[in-house]
Amino acid sequence: MGGGASPSAGGATQAPVELGRITGVFGVRGWVKVYSDTRPRGAILGYNPWLLGLNGGWREWQLLDGRVHGAGIVAQLEGCSDRDQAQALIGARIAVRREQLPRVRAGEFYWADLVGLQVVNLRDEALGVVDHLMETGANDVIVVRGERERLIPFTKAVITAVDLEHRVIRVDWDRDD
Repeated sequence: MGGGASPSAGGATQAPVELGRITGVFGVRGWVKVYSDTRPRGAILGYNPWLLGLNGGWREWQLLDGRVHGAGIVAQLEGCSDRDQAQALIGARIAVRREQLPRVRAGEFYWADLVGLQVVNLRDEALGVVDHLMETGANDVIVVRGERERLIPFTKAVITAVDLEHRVIRVDWDRDD
């Protein structure tokens, strides 16, 4: 049913879509270590420019180079040429503009489009709002926060409808589960 980032009809006023974050420095020439939420992880390197979120705002950075390195990603950004400059970027969120993302096929969704949607079961009982999603290996799971936290599998057997326009996910899930 999809996973990773998140598009819709583009628009410059829409919030950037987060794809990962800078987690450390790599070497002494300004390269950074990157944690990527994209699937596959290296797909984050296919987007340029990146928007880095630091100190409450977003700033555009050109990606000059990057590669998969072990279990992670390393990248070189324009204007970041030494270890001190790279160090200052640790913790920055990495995002792109929605219009940079490929369109999804029918029945697929980017995770960012699901966060914040109301979750309602087949009896029209509100279960809460999607807080975030996570991978479990077998399938993705939506974490729903309401009067309590619920972990609901994001599978066709459980998710009966996703209505992005009305911001609702309908699930075959008992209130007591």
